[in-house]
Amino acid sequence: MIASLIIIGVFIVLGIILLNGKGSFLIAGFNTLPKEEKEKYDTTALCKFMGKMMLALSFSMSLWVFSEALKVRWLFIIGVVLFISLVFFTLFYVNTGDRFKKENH
Repeated sequence: MIASLIIIGVFIVLGIILLNGKGSFLIAGFNTLPKEEKEKYDTTALCKFMGKMMLALSFSMSLWVFSEALKVRWLFIIGVVLFISLVFFTLFYVNTGDRFKKENH
């Protein structure tokens, strides 16, 4: 349970950093793009979206901790389903529709 709380804390801190539009180097795939490619994206909007997702993921993981503390198995199941759903939603949303591309490129 302590390890879960540490991971949740790290996710919350990273979420807050990203919500402030900072920390784009933390986003996998984006940090490996060449500088010319990075300039085509609205980095602040991408960071803010990923920050919201990090906070949502930390909420779903907190359900795992509550499940263990309260000995309620269905909370764990809801947390896992929510976590997996958020991961798939994030992957789909970010990688389709050029949502985070700048208008002038």
